[in-house]
Amino acid sequence: MLRDFSSAFMRTSFTNVLKYNDYTFYDWLISEYPIKVTTYFEFLKYIYSVLSRNYRCEYIYKNELIKSLLAKYGSSSTVFFNEFRVGNSIADIVMFNGESKAFEIKTELDSPKRLNKQMSDYSRLFDRCYIVIPENNYGLYNSSIELNTGIIVMRKANNGRFYFEEAREAQQNTGLDVDVLMSCLRTDEYKGISRDLGVHVDEVPGYDLFTVCTKAMKEADIQFLKDYFLKTIKRRQNNTKLLKSYPTQLRQMMLCLNLSKRKADKLLEKLEKAI
Repeated sequence: MLRDFSSAFMRTSFTNVLKYNDYTFYDWLISEYPIKVTTYFEFLKYIYSVLSRNYRCEYIYKNELIKSLLAKYGSSSTVFFNEFRVGNSIADIVMFNGESKAFEIKTELDSPKRLNKQMSDYSRLFDRCYIVIPENNYGLYNSSIELNTGIIVMRKANNGRFYFEEAREAQQNTGLDVDVLMSCLRTDEYKGISRDLGVHVDEVPGYDLFTVCTKAMKEADIQFLKDYFLKTIKRRQNNTKLLKSYPTQLRQMMLCLNLSKRKADKLLEKLEKAI
């Protein structure tokens, strides 16, 4: 039942409703596990509460982490991204405000396998890197990861609610790998590099935009590169500013789908449909 419930928060479950008015999976869940609710959204809230208490899957961690980060850093200059590719790894949540942070989630259902490789990739790009774990796994991860990686633990309060606590501070990464940085940028963003660095790529015979910009970046000051990375990523279309206005249980999915206000409102309207 818990595995089935966690599937309700998969991307496809929501996109099927939003794009095709397809409630097939939710109807199947409701038929298998009937409860007294009147709308699909009420059913999702019920599922979320069950998962929070009994089966803290990755969606629960991501969603609760977003809620915590919004409460602590939710200014107009802060942006979040879900599943941000860095080299051969994908960071679960990344955050940009005055600096860049990467968060890798390891739930009770995960293992430390590949973790040091993931964190090594992230540290080549982000100012600070964290793992997010259940509190009873602190000893395991504290002894097995590099000291520059911070540790955030999910704890359970006396009232049954969960909260996050920074158990080990992340050290600031002073370097930056230009090749990793370039792999995270889009073609149209390369042009911004050439403009900001004063490189006129169209004047280079037989120029290759990626090659010329990479060379220019490798000759630039590290602080310039960090500032450029922050500025460029924060320009991307993103719905972080909308997240606080949506139900807590759905914020991770709104971020994951990067829905505009119009589409997010449409999804909520469809989920309020009577069962």
